Amino acid sequence: MFNIKSVSLLLFVCSYFRVMAGDGNYAVSSIPAKLLENAYAVQRMEEITFTVKSPGEATKKTRYAITILNEKGKKYAKAYVGYDKLVKVNNLQGSVYDAQGKLVSKLKKADTQDVSAVSDNSLFEDNRMKIAAFSYSEYPYTVEFEYETTSKNTLFYPVWTPQGAEHYAVEQSMFTVIMPKNLKLRYKEVNINQKVSLSSVENNTIYTWQIANLPVFEVEPLSAPATTLLPIVYTAPTDFEVEGYQGNMSSWQELGKWQHKLNEGRDVLPESVKQKLQQLTARETDKAKKVKKIYEYLQANTRYVSIQLGIGGWQSFEASLVADKGYGDCKALSNYTKAMLKSVGVESYFALIKAGDDEQDIATDFPTMQFNHVILCVPVQKDTIWLECTDQTKPFGYMGGFTGNRHALLITSEGGKLVKTPSYTAKDNLQHRKAEVVIAAHGDATAEITSVYTGQQQDMLSQMIYAYGPEEQKKMLYKSIKIPSYEINSFTYTHTKERVPAVSEKVVLNIRKCASKSGSRIFLTPNLLSAISYVPPVTENRRSAVVLPLSYIDTDTIRYHVPEGFHPEFLPETIHYKSAFGEYTASIVVDRGIILYIRKFTMNRGTYPAASYNELVEFRKKVAKADKTQIVLVNKS
Repeated sequence: MFNIKSVSLLLFVCSYFRVMAGDGNYAVSSIPAKLLENAYAVQRMEEITFTVKSPGEATKKTRYAITILNEKGKKYAKAYVGYDKLVKVNNLQGSVYDAQGKLVSKLKKADTQDVSAVSDNSLFEDNRMKIAAFSYSEYPYTVEFEYETTSKNTLFYPVWTPQGAEHYAVEQSMFTVIMPKNLKLRYKEVNINQKVSLSSVENNTIYTWQIANLPVFEVEPLSAPATTLLPIVYTAPTDFEVEGYQGNMSSWQELGKWQHKLNEGRDVLPESVKQKLQQLTARETDKAKKVKKIYEYLQANTRYVSIQLGIGGWQSFEASLVADKGYGDCKALSNYTKAMLKSVGVESYFALIKAGDDEQDIATDFPTMQFNHVILCVPVQKDTIWLECTDQTKPFGYMGGFTGNRHALLITSEGGKLVKTPSYTAKDNLQHRKAEVVIAAHGDATAEITSVYTGQQQDMLSQMIYAYGPEEQKKMLYKSIKIPSYEINSFTYTHTKERVPAVSEKVVLNIRKCASKSGSRIFLTPNLLSAISYVPPVTENRRSAVVLPLSYIDTDTIRYHVPEGFHPEFLPETIHYKSAFGEYTASIVVDRGIILYIRKFTMNRGTYPAASYNELVEFRKKVAKADKTQIVLVNKS
């Protein structure tokens, strides 16, 4: 039964909805012309209302309509509603309208699927997804969806992204958060011109954001992630509760206290395991070597599985259970490793991190649960060792592009503390190549090539070595070598597991038409394997900063054995280019039938002003042109 206060609140919110939704006219002819330019879909309206009932419960109502303009926008004709043990879907409705805005049909039970949303490597996970979709395909047409969820997990408040994709225009969007006055909402506005509107109804504070008439946003080459460029509002609680575990995230320290509380008392190991570990490390006096032995024991005796059940999404299994079963997720394996290290007198700390290859760093000025992974931090004298506890092949102490060069939240008994993981420089990320190439008089050649990749340049190769057998490795090698016509005679890989690991690749090739022959001349492009393949397009009125995510150095030293009787007729001069983005040198030396080609190319990670973009384009163009430079050999006999 409704009371007077709840009715007043309902009427207040509905008045906002009417302002945004208008008369519900979805005729395509009513869309402003500027929103149709280069668009695959146009969001006609969106209303999201997030109502917090208590520190441990909230509801979210979502209603939106999208006009699908063509086949490329078809993906927006589906609604995805996730749920799990802590999130309940209360309803899901939908309608489809034709180009004139006339109702065609409403969502039927047959139009909705209820599927598992667990990951492939999951053992225990309760994530599910309701998917609603219409089969209508007479473009353009409009879909409208409405659904409501109730959550007993207030660790996460909504993130409002009214425009979250390319070729997607927005006619109207509104986001409302209704908070009891005794609870404080925290929010962070990014690229929002119209700031939050505040109002009060009875015992609630209402926060409202609105936006309208956003034309298509086009992501520029080599720019920051779209989430840093588009309008977005992050919201978060101050006080929250998950399955009886109360917490506060007004600061990183407070959030860390909650995470620490979840794992208290879960680091107890069986005595038999303790004794085994003490015997394993008994002769090690060096702390780092002791940690390495424990880490290698972990890798040899456990495997990773995903476990995401309720509070188990953030609370680890007991160390004793991992010792018994031999598996766990990132939390459980990190906690197990922490317990093992503790048993041999080494202190370590949980570290929450946002993992992903070259993933964008967290917003350090907005304490929230922005993390999706757990690693372990081991302080040692004059150093810090970082451990990825879920990977059975990862080198000891190496983070790479998956968790390196970003902030992690260190979990201590005093709370959380933001720290940086290792950052890998150009000198860490090398591609060092040497080759011996014997050219026949008709232009074919044999080549023996040794390439050493280090740091982040070896990340994908090292994964390939352990994931695939020789036949698959050979197929992938064929795809990676950019020579027009060749055969692989043999190849080998060697992985060196150091703090900055390396993969050595040795390949023997038969190359057809390595050099092209014309009469008594041979034309040879000395850059056999490393020519850059990407030059960003020239653009006018660049808006966003230039972002280069990786620092690296590529070196090539290639010895060409020239056919007997041939001599250089044309040799390019030494080339040297230097800019803020990197440096390039290429030189050629001739000595008694040997042509020595030496190339070094350095790129610097960083964020550069938008105005410097065309300078980068010119730098890359010069390098690309230099990489195509040819040598001319002539037979004078």
